[in-house]
Amino acid sequence: MSAGTAQHARQGPAKSRRSRPGPAAPAGGRAGKGTRRGAWTPWLYLAPALVVLGGLLVYPIYQLGLISFLEYTQAQVSGGEPTTFQGFANYAELFGDGEFWNVVVATLLFAAVCVVSTLAVGCALAVLLTRVRAIPRLALMLAALGAWATPAITGSTVWVFLFDPDFGPVNKVLVWFGLSGFENYSWTYDRYSAFALVLFEVVWCSFPFVMVTVYAGIKAIPSEVLEAAALDGASTWRIWRTVMAPMLRPILVVVTIQSIIWDFKVFTQIYVMTDGGGIARQNMVLNVYAYQKAFASSQYSLGSAIGVVMLLILLAVTLVYLRLLRRQGEEL
Repeated sequence: MSAGTAQHARQGPAKSRRSRPGPAAPAGGRAGKGTRRGAWTPWLYLAPALVVLGGLLVYPIYQLGLISFLEYTQAQVSGGEPTTFQGFANYAELFGDGEFWNVVVATLLFAAVCVVSTLAVGCALAVLLTRVRAIPRLALMLAALGAWATPAITGSTVWVFLFDPDFGPVNKVLVWFGLSGFENYSWTYDRYSAFALVLFEVVWCSFPFVMVTVYAGIKAIPSEVLEAAALDGASTWRIWRTVMAPMLRPILVVVTIQSIIWDFKVFTQIYVMTDGGGIARQNMVLNVYAYQKAFASSQYSLGSAIGVVMLLILLAVTLVYLRLLRRQGEEL
């Protein structure tokens, strides 16, 4: 065999292996169609829920915004006079009212204290649930879920009775402990004590959601991580701050946003416990203020304008909170 033939024989199989065609790639058009179809699949599953939410949210928000630009009083509701387009006149009247700005500040401060208190109590009890035995844990869970399942108007009525100046057991217990200033003390007479009373009730009926949700998140954390932190000498507070809280960030985001929405639009507790906004309207929040304008004064357009402002404030607070969390996550 000549040298050329031998070299050809050595190279032949290698060339054949390199030139052997692989599996045929799918046509570009078919791959593109499959990718587009896969991208639309999640939206097809979400379509029924989006339709329901659209009917429950989009149309009422549209009507709320529309009425806020009209002259809509009891005369228009009764059909006696036609509605007229007011433009931004309702918003100008609202923003020119000093009481409105006082109510906005009071609402923001009250909601912030409620959110922080609810998160603190719920997270603390969630950590406690991981450290007690089965029977105390079950008792605490049942008591918390009972508070959460109680309707707001029922819970508010019970709290009003507990702090009643004449027959309430709270004042009697405080007097029994030697605090003579609480004899026949009215918790709803003073502005700050009335807000504090409502705060207690709001936290009481809101912390179970935070507690159960955070407890479920803690149970999902690997036990080895917590044991390693404890072996390193970290205290309970240090473990929570440096280990649990970063790992529970998605859950804490959800419960915080839910608490902001719920506590910002508190109505029943304020209305029932302060008898419609307190003495001389000293315990007004935006929801009660909107109710007073719309239904007590028959100024439905002003009430709708307050509702639009509340929606914008909630969106702004939620977006700012999410942006801060995202920035903190990028810095970690």
